[in-house]
Amino acid sequence: MRKQCHVHLCHWTGVERSGFQIEGKVGLGNREYGWNRKSLRKGVVTGSTDGIGKAYARELASRGCGIVLVSRSIDKLKSTAAEIENDFKVQTKTVQADFCEGDSIYDKISKEIADIEIGTLVNNVGVSYTYPEYFLDIPDWEQTINNMIKANIVSTTRMTGLVLPGMVQRGKGVVINVGSGASIIPSPLLTVYAATKAFVEKFTEGLEMEYKKRGIIVQCVLPGFVCSKLSGLHRSSLIAPTATSYVKSAISLVGTTSNTAGYFPHSIFFFGINFFYALTNKFSVWLVTRSMENTRRKALRKKEKMEA
Repeated sequence: MRKQCHVHLCHWTGVERSGFQIEGKVGLGNREYGWNRKSLRKGVVTGSTDGIGKAYARELASRGCGIVLVSRSIDKLKSTAAEIENDFKVQTKTVQADFCEGDSIYDKISKEIADIEIGTLVNNVGVSYTYPEYFLDIPDWEQTINNMIKANIVSTTRMTGLVLPGMVQRGKGVVINVGSGASIIPSPLLTVYAATKAFVEKFTEGLEMEYKKRGIIVQCVLPGFVCSKLSGLHRSSLIAPTATSYVKSAISLVGTTSNTAGYFPHSIFFFGINFFYALTNKFSVWLVTRSMENTRRKALRKKEKMEA
């Protein structure tokens, strides 16, 4: 079974530890960066019909960006496109693509966006576990593993390869890669998912170093708990914001840092995780493992009741 994840702008500053920053608002920031510049007026968002991806599409549209929506469900694509056009009066284009399929989808996407000057790419599409599970016990093992690799790693790499040449030619562009807080420290029972998101983080860091002198901003956001289809959370709180609230915060950091939790409470939470992991990594991983095992037990009990 697979799941797809699927302005107020300010500078933030912080103290870095283990690759993360504790961020705090200090004033107006990348409004001057210029989302309404001609070279940034078209954006592509993958996994754009739910959760964080949809929130990015709407947030970019609210800044006047035309949006290319790429996702699996044609019905959801049509609905999301109509919603964005009605709410923000911008043009949209839809591309139906299942990122768990083979290379042919990238030929299709390439043809669909060939004549569009893409200024912003949001690599959001992702696949996770149905519930935390031990590596060898993952349901539909081969398909699930392949889907995670294709949707989380291959899609980020291939979509960037499609869009980046035009950005480099124009000397301007933004690539936002959606990672996960699960990659901060070892995440037992989410091992493959966390590993794919660790790839996204390192891919972003290297790409940013390669192309920042060419005018390209590359950023990896590492969300913690966010209310979305992928997370399965439906009730928002301070530590688990809505996708809209998360993206409004995260997008304000574009151009200020290449690696961020994107949301202040998540930054504090991750700082604590890194701090305790540095002090006693065995205890930290034990806590994560125990939490995942508890979640696994609840999921299996629920599954048993549904099948009874």
